[in-house]
Amino acid sequence: MDYHIFYKTVCKGGLLYPKNRKYHYICCLRDAFFLLVHNSFDSCIPIFYTSRMLKIAVIDGQGGGIGSLIVKRLKDEFKDRIEIIALGTNAAATSAMMKSHANKGATGENAIVYNSDRVDMIIGPLSITLPNAMLGEVTGFMASAVVSSPARKILLPLNQEGIEITGVNKEPLPHLIELLLSKIKETEHV
Repeated sequence: MDYHIFYKTVCKGGLLYPKNRKYHYICCLRDAFFLLVHNSFDSCIPIFYTSRMLKIAVIDGQGGGIGSLIVKRLKDEFKDRIEIIALGTNAAATSAMMKSHANKGATGENAIVYNSDRVDMIIGPLSITLPNAMLGEVTGFMASAVVSSPARKILLPLNQEGIEITGVNKEPLPHLIELLLSKIKETEHV
C-alpha cells in the first residue's frame, strides 16, 4: 500500500468528482495512474501512464570519444525516452558528448560527484572507477562517488589502464556498445 497515493483534485490529491453517486479517485501505482471506483482496488481502470524518464549519466574523459559514441547510440536507440547527462572529466570530453546530443552536460570533479547520486544509471569505461586513471584525470573523489553511488553502473571493460579482467572477451567498442544497449533494454524496460 505504500505506493498508493490518492489525489483529491488533479493537482492536490483526493476526491476527483462524484459521478452517479460513486466516488472516483486517481491512484498512483509505481508511476502509472489508475481510476478507482468505489475506493476498491478490484475496480482499477488504467486511465493514463506516465513513466518517469530514466536518467543516465555518461562519464568520460580525455577527448570524449567513447562517451560520444555511447551518447549517440543511446539517442538513436531510445530517442527521448531517456535523459542523458554528459559528465566529462574535462571540457573537451563534455563538448564531444554534447555534440552527440546529450540532454545536459557538466564538467569536472564536482559535477561528477554531485550528479552520481542523482541519476538512475552510470555508463562509461571501467577506468571511471579507478583513481588516477585517464592520465590522472579521474580523481579519487570521482572514482569514489561513482563506485558508492546507488545508481546502476554499466561499465565497458576497455583495457587502457593496464588492468586485465579475467573472463571478459576482448570485443571491439561498437560490439560493447551494442551489448550495453541490450543490457539496458532487458533490465530497465525502456
